[in-house]
Amino acid sequence: MTGQPVAGVNALLGRSTHPETGRPAGRVRAVSADLASALSTVLDGAVITGLRRLTAGASRETWSFDADGRPLVLRRDPPEVPRPVEVRREAECFRAAARAGVPIPRLVTTGDGTDGVGSPYLIMERLEGETLPPRLLRDDRFAAARERLARDLGRTLARLHAIPPDEVPTLEVVADPLARLRVDLDDDEARPTLEVALRQLAQHLPSGRPPGVVHGDFRNGNLLIGEDGLRAVLDWELAHLGDPREDLGWLCLRTWRFGAAEEVGGFGDREDLLDGYAEVAGERPDDAAVRWWELYACVHWAVICRWQAQRHLSGAERSVELAVLGRRAVEAEYDALLVLGLVDPDDPLPGVDPPAARGDRPTVDELLEAVDGFLAEDLAPADDRSRYLARVSRTALSIVRRETRLGPELDRLHAEALRAAGCRDDAELAAGVRDGTLDPDDAAVAAAVRSSTLTRLAVANPRHPVTRPRRGHEEPML
Repeated sequence: MTGQPVAGVNALLGRSTHPETGRPAGRVRAVSADLASALSTVLDGAVITGLRRLTAGASRETWSFDADGRPLVLRRDPPEVPRPVEVRREAECFRAAARAGVPIPRLVTTGDGTDGVGSPYLIMERLEGETLPPRLLRDDRFAAARERLARDLGRTLARLHAIPPDEVPTLEVVADPLARLRVDLDDDEARPTLEVALRQLAQHLPSGRPPGVVHGDFRNGNLLIGEDGLRAVLDWELAHLGDPREDLGWLCLRTWRFGAAEEVGGFGDREDLLDGYAEVAGERPDDAAVRWWELYACVHWAVICRWQAQRHLSGAERSVELAVLGRRAVEAEYDALLVLGLVDPDDPLPGVDPPAARGDRPTVDELLEAVDGFLAEDLAPADDRSRYLARVSRTALSIVRRETRLGPELDRLHAEALRAAGCRDDAELAAGVRDGTLDPDDAAVAAAVRSSTLTRLAVANPRHPVTRPRRGHEEPML
């Protein structure tokens, strides 16, 4: 698990560690043995074999195992952060979705963790397929599935949204999604771009729809895909009752394209998605409303990134993965600017020349490069999760390097943009946009808003703007 020395470091120190988690080997064997024993108990004495932690899941642990040879998956809350209500809701959704014809793994059992499993959990059948977006978007073996996937996802969402709400009585109703976003935003952290997006969302609310079942995280990465197409919809922990078009906008969020050009998860066209939806639902979702929800998704993803990072910052769940997620919020801000037509994807990010190296050698850059090389080459962890966390750690080092080298000059450039807009800092800019004293249509205000996002993106991920639709610039939504 994160927060513990990984295997390579412990080997250098002469310690014995588990290759998948980096925890002391004896401790991991004890945890696995205790969990296997608990699983055997809840599964009527089945013999548990092959128990291993999988890579995926920033909010839940995912374990693969066999019970008397039957392939199963355990999804449980981190023992230190139990969320029993969410697990009960997800189990309810699994059963209702299966009745509605949504492809989903068969739910075997669920519990609150007091039976020895350690935290609230779900156990489901393990299906064959792929969830990792880079493989789904690039491997030739999924080429045929990609061709029809956007339309198939539209059909699947139509079936999902047809689930009768009374079959999922514990789902919360989100009647005012903008109020939900406003509550979740951290008022102590000024984000002018998000204030502009919220202002535009409030001014262009789509027509109301009766509350329906919303998956809440329907996107590339939460879909199990085979060479024949979609096999299962996973991760229902964010399900709620609301406007079903939320799922369509979320699926079109640029984040879920993972470097590919196509608007729907990197798989295909928005038109195919909506056409597939209409085949099953009997009506085609309004494209303007879907684009409204896409802008909403940008703000929502930024909020989620900051909320996930806060789990680390608060000490509740120390994790390099969660920490780095906090810096990804600015990517969502950039995507919001794209949807609003306030930035051109061909425009370069603010460029600065790094200062000349001075002082002792090795320099800060050279020290960071040495650690990066250790993570990339010397450590060479053998298991998927440790390799993934090593990549996340290298990303964190890259952010530190860019902020150390470029931060002061980027701060100076942004201060100039703020002064031109008559603002002392981002907090004053964000507050002015929120209360209406500053107009985003004013050129100086718009420039300061863009600068707030672009100068931070130049540190967090300067490659992010390169990912753009091949068919030309996105049209402004509003």
